[in-house]
Amino acid sequence: MKAIVYQGFGSFDILRCEEIDKPIPGDDEVLIKVRAASVNPLDWKLMKGGPFIVRLLLGVGKPKIRRPGVDVAGQVEAVGRNVTQFKPGDNVFGTCRGAFAEYATSRSVPGMKSVLVIKPVKVTFEQAASAPVAALTALQGLRDKGRIQQGQRVLINGAAGGVGTFAVQIAKSFGANVTGVCSTSNVDMVRSIGADQVIDYTQQDLTKSGHRYDIVLDCVGNHSFSEWRRVLNPKGILVGVGAPADVPLSRLLAGLIGELVRSLLVSQKIAIFIARVNQQDLTTVRELMAAGKVTPVIDKRYRLSEAREAFRYMETGHARGKVIITPEY
Repeated sequence: MKAIVYQGFGSFDILRCEEIDKPIPGDDEVLIKVRAASVNPLDWKLMKGGPFIVRLLLGVGKPKIRRPGVDVAGQVEAVGRNVTQFKPGDNVFGTCRGAFAEYATSRSVPGMKSVLVIKPVKVTFEQAASAPVAALTALQGLRDKGRIQQGQRVLINGAAGGVGTFAVQIAKSFGANVTGVCSTSNVDMVRSIGADQVIDYTQQDLTKSGHRYDIVLDCVGNHSFSEWRRVLNPKGILVGVGAPADVPLSRLLAGLIGELVRSLLVSQKIAIFIARVNQQDLTTVRELMAAGKVTPVIDKRYRLSEAREAFRYMETGHARGKVIITPEY
């Protein structure tokens, strides 16, 4: 089968579309015929390796993970003898390792538990593949960290991005009044997915707008906690789920520690987290899509052989919704 692989750390030029052995599912695994996969920032950040402290976790000389791709949607090709939840022919979506391939197996690996659920009938494979990591990040950020309630005022910074487009819709499903922040070209799209108000950051400094919010979900990381305090209610919560691509990890961590310390001295709070993949929350995302309360936004589609171009586009930070990669059977 064809799959995207890399043998070392570096630029996107190290990505190769190669013929490798088709995986055989273990006793507790599901073999998926991949119909679509989506790109997340983590995919290309892991490939680049990062600073030395991160390289220790990923592999000093050669990467431990050599097949990128986590979000997947496809058809069950075969199941291990201990698998009872799925059967061949089922249409599923969820997470795995090595999703940028013609076939992938769902399994547990360190730091990422593979999870699958049945795809809703009216949701396409591409839409389903776009959901897992981004939608879970939005759901858990708003519900668990932001403790969202009906009638609250919620600001989504980066509302046109992968997480942001899900966050706008999920916040609306909770009955919140939602303000989305995006560029001029995305104003109409963000409004079309449910935002009650839209702020064009090229025309207005949102931290000086005079409006106050109960929750700010920051998918960009381009403002400090001190700046966000200007728009947070006295007991408001800043939930950070994104960071600028061009900021070194060491500087990012140092700044984050400072922000967390400062939040201990004031009534407004800050929460930083990484989404946790689990069956229950992915089922919630499935139900929201099946009910039509959440419709994934897809920006661009690439073939498996065009993975480098997909990664390069994602790195620009201007993707409008999600970027999809599909196999070439």
